[in-house]
Amino acid sequence: MVALAEEHGTPLVVYDEGALRATARAYRAAFDALAPDVEIIYASKAYFGQAMLRLAREEGLAVDVASGGELFSALRAGFDPARIYMHGNNKDAREIGEALDAGVGTLIIDNLDEVERVDRLARERGVRQRVLVRVTPGVKPSTHSFISTGQLDSKFGFSIEGGSAREAVDAIRAAGGLRMTGLHCHIGSQLFDFSAFGAAAAIVADFAASLGGDDIEVMDMGGGLGIAYTRDDRPGAIEDYAETVVEAVRGEWGRVGLPMPRVMVEPGRSIVGRAGVTLYRVGGTKVVPGVRTYASVDGGMSDLLRPMLYGAVYEPILANRAEAEPTGTVRLVGKHCESGDVLVGEASLPPVGPGDLVCLPATGAYGVSMASNYNGVTRPAVVFVDEGRSRLVTRRETYDDLVARDV
Repeated sequence: MVALAEEHGTPLVVYDEGALRATARAYRAAFDALAPDVEIIYASKAYFGQAMLRLAREEGLAVDVASGGELFSALRAGFDPARIYMHGNNKDAREIGEALDAGVGTLIIDNLDEVERVDRLARERGVRQRVLVRVTPGVKPSTHSFISTGQLDSKFGFSIEGGSAREAVDAIRAAGGLRMTGLHCHIGSQLFDFSAFGAAAAIVADFAASLGGDDIEVMDMGGGLGIAYTRDDRPGAIEDYAETVVEAVRGEWGRVGLPMPRVMVEPGRSIVGRAGVTLYRVGGTKVVPGVRTYASVDGGMSDLLRPMLYGAVYEPILANRAEAEPTGTVRLVGKHCESGDVLVGEASLPPVGPGDLVCLPATGAYGVSMASNYNGVTRPAVVFVDEGRSRLVTRRETYDDLVARDV
C-alpha cells in the first residue's frame, strides 16, 4: 500500500483482484450446489468500472444496470445484452430506447407509467420485451432505513398489499410489446439477519399463486448480503445466504402448488466491498483541548460518501505504521468545506501526523461509484493488485477533466 501510494498518489482506491474473483466463484459454487440454472447478477451500482465489469463477465456473472450510463458501461465491457437486467424507478424514454436498441434481455418494471412507456417504445421497434415486475412485499428487514426497500412505503416497485402489483401484472399481460417472465423482490441491503427472505418469499409466492398462468418463470430475490465493515460485524456466509434464498423460494412455491421458478440474485456490495481499500495522506492535525483531536486527509466526502449519507462506520489503520498500537482516538475528517465531512468520528489510531498514510478497509462498494468533484477535487485513481503485481485501471482525474464539459 505504501509503495502504491508513492507511485499513484492519494487518495487511491486499491482492489484485490484475486478476492474479487474468489467471491464471484463462491457465489457461483454456492448456488450451483442447490438449484440448477440460478442466475448470479452482479449489481453494478456497487462499482461499475470497466475492469470490474470485465472481471464479472469473465467469471460468468450477468449484470444489472440502473441507468443509461451503467448500461453503456456494461456493453462497453463486452456483456452479452441478453444477460443485462435493467433497473430504475424512473427510466426515461431515452434510456429505455437505448436498452431496446441494444437488445437488453430483461427490464424490471417499477411503476405503471413505465408499463405504457416500455410497451409503446417496444411496439415502435417491433419487439416484445421481456420484463419482470418489481413488487414490495411489505417486509422491513433490519438495516438502515436508506437501504431498506421491501417495505410498503418505498419509492421502488409495486405494493402487493395495496393491489398495485396486480394492476401492473394485468397491464403488462395486456400490452402487446411486453412479455412478463416473472417477479422481482429486493428487500434491502447490508443484511445480517436472513429471516426476512423467508417472510418475503411467502408473501410473493401467495401473490404468484393468485396470478395463475405460466408466465411466472423467474423469481429474482434481489441482493442484500451484508459485509463486515468493522471487527464487531458478523455477516452470514455466502453459502448460508444461498441456502436461505433457494430453500425459501422452493419451499414457498411448493406450498402454494407452483413449480420451482428460476431463481436470480443480485449481489454487489458483498462481491466488491471487502476487496477494496482507500488510501489517504494526512495533511495536518488539530487538537481542541478537552474536546478531541482532528486529523485531516486529502479526500473525504468526494470519494467516500457513505459515512455522510447514512452513518457508515469504518475502522482505519496507518498503512505506513501498520504494527503500531493505537494510543487514542482522533476524528478523521476530509478536506471539504463541510462540517459534516467526517470519514470516521472516533478512529482508534497511533499518534497521527502529517504524511502518515491512512488506509480505510472495506471501501470497495459505493465509494468510487458515488464519487464527485465537490470543491473541485479530482476523483481518485483505481488500482487492481493480484499476486504481487499491480495495474492502474482508472487514472486520476485532472483539472482539465473538471472543465472539459463546460461550453
